[in-house]
Amino acid sequence: MWIPPEVRDPILLHHPTRKSIGYFGAVRLRDGKLSTREESTVFDGQTCFAFLKQLRRVSAHTGRRVVVILDNASFHHARLHKAWRLQSTGRFELFYLPPYSPDLNPIERVWKLTRRLCTHNRYFPVIDEVRQAVSTQFAKWIGANDTLRRLCAIT
Repeated sequence: MWIPPEVRDPILLHHPTRKSIGYFGAVRLRDGKLSTREESTVFDGQTCFAFLKQLRRVSAHTGRRVVVILDNASFHHARLHKAWRLQSTGRFELFYLPPYSPDLNPIERVWKLTRRLCTHNRYFPVIDEVRQAVSTQFAKWIGANDTLRRLCAIT
């Protein structure tokens, strides 16, 4: 009896749902400007550190104090970048939200809107199509914009 390859190989059968892609992101609350970093591997201290350095580099030219709101994920507190975090205090500070309070983090609203606009009720046969849909949306938000400024407003 012949069995089609997609039935014999469970990786092919489940391919669209088993692959994932993730993003680190930050929104400048003053004007809604979005900064992101794609991660196709894992979220850990090293990838978080790379994003924090990228964010500091992008925001350094403003000359203003930057406060980054973070949840309490373990990679946000990694020993790998502890010395750097302490050295950066003053102009670039990290503010940790209380545990179990993701609704207080403005970036969570951006992720929810991104999923609604880009991925809900859509079939993506390959992960690159998800990446393209999300990247296209992020490109619209890379500059100052009222959509994210209003969405993330702290009132």
